Amino acid sequence: MNETNLSKRLTLVAEQIPPGSKLADIGSDHAYLPCFALKHGLIQSAVAGEVNEGPFQSAVEQVRKLNYEDKIIVRKGDGLQVLSKGEVDVITIAGMGGPLISAILEQGKEKLSGVKRLILQPNVAANQIRDWLELNNWVLINEEIIEEDGVIYEVLTAAREGKIPYSKEKRNLELLLGPFLMKKRSPIFIKKWKNELSSWKKIVQQFEKAKQTSEVIDKKQQLLEKIKQVEEILQ
Repeated sequence: MNETNLSKRLTLVAEQIPPGSKLADIGSDHAYLPCFALKHGLIQSAVAGEVNEGPFQSAVEQVRKLNYEDKIIVRKGDGLQVLSKGEVDVITIAGMGGPLISAILEQGKEKLSGVKRLILQPNVAANQIRDWLELNNWVLINEEIIEEDGVIYEVLTAAREGKIPYSKEKRNLELLLGPFLMKKRSPIFIKKWKNELSSWKKIVQQFEKAKQTSEVIDKKQQLLEKIKQVEEILQ
C-alpha cells in the first residue's frame, strides 16, 4: 500500500471526508490517508498523529518524500493530545478496536470543539462507538461496511447535528448492528452477522454443558434473545 494506492478500507474512510476539510488523522501510521486526501483535493491541510516512534518516523518520511510538509504536520503523541483546540474540523481514526477509539475520543473531549465530523473505522465492537457518540451528542449520519482480505470493516461517520437514526422499538438492536447498515442489508452485512450468530450459538452450547447456576441461565437467556432478534433482521 502507498499514498496513491490506499487499501479499500482507507479509501472508504477518505470518501467520507467533506472537500476542503482541515483533517486530523489519529493513529496515522505512514500518513497514507492524509497524503491521499491532500493529493485528491479533499483537504486543505492535515495533522497526522502517531504515538509510536517507528510509524511516526515513517509518516515524517512519507510527507517529506511528497513535499507535503507545508500542508501536513506530523506530530508524535497520544490520541487527540497532538491537536490544539479548533485546529481541525474533521477527525479520522481508523484501524483500532471500538473500545480504544471510544477511549481516545473520551480522553480528548476538550479538543473536539470546532470539529464538525468524526469518521471512525473500528476493527471490532463498532457498537461501543455508537454508544459513545450517542452519549456525547454526536449524530451518526452514515455507515458503510466493506470486506478486504477476508476481514469485514465498518466505517461510521458522525456529525454535530442531524436526524437521530435510532427508532424507539429497535434502538438496542440498531446500536448493535448499525441503523444504516440494517436498512442497507448488504451481502457483507448479512455475512458478518451470520458469522456472529454461529459464534453465539456455540456459546449457547457451552452454557448448556455448564453447571446451571442462575448467572449461567440468565446469560444463556439473554444470548438466545439476541440470537432471535438478529435472525429476524437477517431473514
